[in-house]
Amino acid sequence: MKAVLFPGNKQVAVVDRPDPRPGFGEVVVRMRASALCRSDMSLYYGKPVVGGEATKTGAIVPGHEPSGEIVEVGQGAYGIQQGDRVSVYLAIGCGRCEWCHAGYRMLCPEWKCLGFDVDGGDADYLVIPAINCLKLPEELSFEAGAVMTDMIGTQYSAQKRLQISGASTVAIFGLGPMGAAGVLIAKGRGARVIAIDVLEDRLSLARELGADEAINSIEHNPVEHIRELTGGAGVDAALDCSGNPKAQNSALDSTRRFGSVAFVGESFSTTINPSDQFIRKQLQVIGAWYFPLSEFEEIARFVVNRQIRVEKMITHRFTLDQAPEAFRMFDERKTEKAIFVWS
Repeated sequence: MKAVLFPGNKQVAVVDRPDPRPGFGEVVVRMRASALCRSDMSLYYGKPVVGGEATKTGAIVPGHEPSGEIVEVGQGAYGIQQGDRVSVYLAIGCGRCEWCHAGYRMLCPEWKCLGFDVDGGDADYLVIPAINCLKLPEELSFEAGAVMTDMIGTQYSAQKRLQISGASTVAIFGLGPMGAAGVLIAKGRGARVIAIDVLEDRLSLARELGADEAINSIEHNPVEHIRELTGGAGVDAALDCSGNPKAQNSALDSTRRFGSVAFVGESFSTTINPSDQFIRKQLQVIGAWYFPLSEFEEIARFVVNRQIRVEKMITHRFTLDQAPEAFRMFDERKTEKAIFVWS
C-alpha cells in the first residue's frame, strides 16, 4: 500500500508499505477520505504537539481525520462487519479507566493519538480498534465523514455544553477549518452568528456558510463592533478557535454578563484579567477538546436532520501521490480544509 511519512525538515515522502492485517479486536479500513489538520503541521515541522517517543521517529503515518469502509475484521472485533462505512475516532484508550468507560478516551492517562503515536489515515489502509469505528449514515459521504470528527465533533460538543440555541447570538473568533465548522454548527442550532478573522477569504467563506455578520479585526475593533451589533450588551456566547491571545481576550471582553466562552484553539500562554473579564461578569468559561465516543451518533443525526453540508468547508482535494504538494500548500495557507481522496 501507499503511505505518507514525514522524514523531517518539512519533507513529505509517499512510500510503499505492506498491507496491514488486524490484530485481536481490530479491523482494517480501506481509506476513502482523510483530512489534513493544522496539528499535522507540527509533525511536518518536526515538533509534534502530542504523542510519545514514536511520534518523533518520522516512521508514523499521519492523518487523524479519516473515513472509509471495513475490509477485514479481526478476531474479537465486535459490533462491526465487513462493508461498514465508518469515520474513525482519533483517541485510543486503555479501555479500563473511568475516562474510557465514560467515552472520553482522549482523557485516558494511557491514550494514544491516531496519526501521532500510531499509524493514521494518510495511507491506502488503516488498522484500528473496532471500538474506534464510528458508523457513518448512508446519507453522509466519506468526505463528510472525514471532517465530522475533529472539527464538527469538537464544535458540536462545545456548543452543546454552551447551550447554543435559536435565542443565542454567538461570536466565533478565528475562521480556519475549526471556526468554519463552528459557523455551520451554530447556524444548525439556529443562532445568530458573528464571525471574526483577519483574512477576507475566510470571512467570505464564513458568509457562504451562513454567518450573519463578518468582522475584519484588522479594520475594526471587534469588541466595539460586536457591542454595536448587540445593542451594547455583548454576545451570549463566544468561541475562540484561533488560539491567539488577542482573540481570546476579545472573546472574553465581547461576551455579556452571565454569558459563556469556549477556548477551542490551542495556545501555550495567554494573559487575562480574571476579575474584570469573567469573575465580575459571572461568565462560564470552558475548554473544548474533541468529543466523547458515545456522542458521534447524535452528531451524525444532527448533521443529517439539519441538512448541514459539511463538505462546503473543503477547499482542496488531493490524491495521496500529491501529498508533498498538499502539505506544502497547506503550510503556505494556500488551502483551508484540504483532504486526500481515493476513487
